[in-house]
Amino acid sequence: MSPRDAIAAPVPDDDFQSLVGILPEPLQAAVRDLPSGEILEVVMDLGRVPEARLTGRVVRLSGSAITRKDLEHVLAQVGTVSEDNRAGIERTLHRVSAIRNRQGKVVGLTLRVGRAIYGTIDMLKDLIGTGLNILLLGRPGVGKTTKLREVARVLSDDLGKRVMVVDTSNEIGGDGDIPHPGIGGARRMQVSRPDRQHDVMIEAVENHMPEAIIVDEIGTSAEASAARTIAERGVQLVATAHGNTLENLVLNPTLSDLVGGVHTVTLSDEEARRRRTQKTISERRAPPTFDVVVEMVTRDEVLVHRDTAQSVDRLLAGENVGGERRQLVEGQVEVKEEPEAVAPLPSRPARPGRTAPTGEAPSREGAPTPRREPGLRQGTTRVYAHAASRDLLERVLRDIGADARVVGRLENADVVLTLRSRANDPKLRKVSERTGARVLAIKRNSSSEMRRVLRDIFLIAEGVDEDQVREAVAEAEHAIQRVLSESVVVPLAPRPPRLRKLQHRLVSRYHLETVSHGSEPQRHLIIYPLGALVDMPQGRELDVEEEGAGGLA
Repeated sequence: MSPRDAIAAPVPDDDFQSLVGILPEPLQAAVRDLPSGEILEVVMDLGRVPEARLTGRVVRLSGSAITRKDLEHVLAQVGTVSEDNRAGIERTLHRVSAIRNRQGKVVGLTLRVGRAIYGTIDMLKDLIGTGLNILLLGRPGVGKTTKLREVARVLSDDLGKRVMVVDTSNEIGGDGDIPHPGIGGARRMQVSRPDRQHDVMIEAVENHMPEAIIVDEIGTSAEASAARTIAERGVQLVATAHGNTLENLVLNPTLSDLVGGVHTVTLSDEEARRRRTQKTISERRAPPTFDVVVEMVTRDEVLVHRDTAQSVDRLLAGENVGGERRQLVEGQVEVKEEPEAVAPLPSRPARPGRTAPTGEAPSREGAPTPRREPGLRQGTTRVYAHAASRDLLERVLRDIGADARVVGRLENADVVLTLRSRANDPKLRKVSERTGARVLAIKRNSSSEMRRVLRDIFLIAEGVDEDQVREAVAEAEHAIQRVLSESVVVPLAPRPPRLRKLQHRLVSRYHLETVSHGSEPQRHLIIYPLGALVDMPQGRELDVEEEGAGGLA
């Protein structure tokens, strides 16, 4: 490994003085007094004081406001400002972005420092050499383009591949006709207009016979389609895309094709019972374009999904996606596996005509763990506040300790909380029927109403010892498994009223029937197979335990 590849001492190549030299004279001295390695960008807005944005802080560069003459001074020394309002300094990686008024005149500039930092992809170097297609995700400023530039250099110089960089805004290879040394021996194709990026991607494959193609910021459906075309022709593709996480990408209808796409499938009654899901579910539509997805958490931490197809399938099934978390700590790469979905508990063979329950995960005692309501995610449940207070909902979820988060779009919700007066809203009903989300109605917009309904759906019993709750739930799950697989009637042990209600709600989710029998303190539930109560002799009085849901719309 060459010195510039060493993890402990990455070498920046940022041509910083080239950026300082295009600033107005009064600002140059102020910028030079700052630590160059911390400067991210310089901001010049008409009529405002210029600022330098550093890592974690902002510094004013002058007490005088920016004039049009200052802006014109900078624009005269950079390349032509293109349709995407970006320009550069020739043979550097610095970017100058313009803000225009309604008449098209420039009223603001952002001078962003571009750096080629060698040794930034050591956390991913084992993946780069496999020939697999790799997609980098992450928020702006986390270093996606910097890593992409280093990928181009490693593939071309260290691995000896024919590499073509599709450079839309000259951010990867720098401004001007001669590429920056940061991309090594890789060749570069510039894009005349941002909307032609997908055409240039296809042209690169057809005309120049590359072994690998590097693309920054795939953001349209045409570019996603071009990426799939490249992958199907056997060319390695390394790219970045808009989105922080794999889940963001799956939920993005424009770019979800990069990871296989998502479509809605309607299952038969028998298949829905077998899977223990709603009849309408979401599944991956096709093989993913990218074999590996890398979520960039910070510049020194990434989460790697080595099998994109498997990760997307887990995500759509509501399971923990898992992954491989890699961190750069004191010059060393530390790798830690993220937890995945727990293996299912083997169930007894089902009798002919019966479907055995599947997917129960063993608890510490070896008993099945409680299952969520059909239609809810196995993991963090997404709750949407419809005509209800979002802030109040967030506080209540925190108070009761539910594994849930509030989402901002109705289409993304597993559970919708609404006022009873708005429960029949046509749009709400239409979306909930399409997505399978459960709708809960409350009488009024109060924390007590929300707490009552949410405790019910998350199987939270107030005022009862947690060990007793776990014991009651485990007993009910075991009994449910027997009833489903053996078609027998199973009595449960005597429980207090609150725990009986908890057990009853759990059993009702499996479409079985329960009755309460006996007097306190020996009162208990009996679980019957579906339809068994119909055949009972008339005149026998059965007291069905009150569910106490009080909010299911």
